[in-house]
Amino acid sequence: MVTCRDIMDIMEQIAPASLAEEWDNPGLLVGSPDKEVQRILVVLDVNEASVSYALTKKCDMIISHHPLIFGSIKAIRTDNAMGWKLKNLLDSNIAVFAAHTNLDSAQGGVNDVLAKKIGLIRLRALGEGAIGRIGELDQPLEQDEFAAMVKKRLGLEFVRVVRRHVNAEGLIRRVALCSGSGAEYIPVAAAACADAYVTGDVKYHDAQRAAELGLFVVDAGHFGTEFPIVNALAERLSTELGGLAEVCQDTWSEDFFELS
Repeated sequence: MVTCRDIMDIMEQIAPASLAEEWDNPGLLVGSPDKEVQRILVVLDVNEASVSYALTKKCDMIISHHPLIFGSIKAIRTDNAMGWKLKNLLDSNIAVFAAHTNLDSAQGGVNDVLAKKIGLIRLRALGEGAIGRIGELDQPLEQDEFAAMVKKRLGLEFVRVVRRHVNAEGLIRRVALCSGSGAEYIPVAAAACADAYVTGDVKYHDAQRAAELGLFVVDAGHFGTEFPIVNALAERLSTELGGLAEVCQDTWSEDFFELS
């Protein structure tokens, strides 16, 4: 028999809680560690679609990247999304566990998966203790070629770019990245002499700063830079469990943003 606690122990090996940022809220957020687990669902977000899938497929546990509960909850009303999710999860005894910034920083975690997807080699941490990564491309690319490659490898309909002359030849060789909302690391990427920086959620003044620093930026979106971890984590859990529990994964989620 596999319990929720057993899964939590595996997740601690994959993404140690000590790696989480102070403001974060990873760990077991709903349910009991003693619950027996036969079927797990791995998702990016615990949204209504995820909960509905878990209910239909009789999943015992959901493992998400983004925590279901972040701030204080002052009321649980079942006529809104959060209340509906909590009621159905508790009624059906479905445990919910989150690995957030600890999974971002972990070896083999979100940022390593993203780096592998876009083909970076000689990978290392971006800055001291930073969540991000920096590495090199096997072959240098023109800026437009690099942006197109990122878009294709992440399966995206579009990316946003901040165009600037990045070196004497204008080629992309050294690439820094941070999944999700990583605009705060733009100065760190520039200081590390990156030719390009891949992240999501870049705002106007973030782009302005990147331009001033001469850094070519590809904003591949919060969803686009993080969703690849779902498949990677599901495969890792399946291997670690060795068939003792079935591992399902989110294959239906899409980015909220689209071209109009």
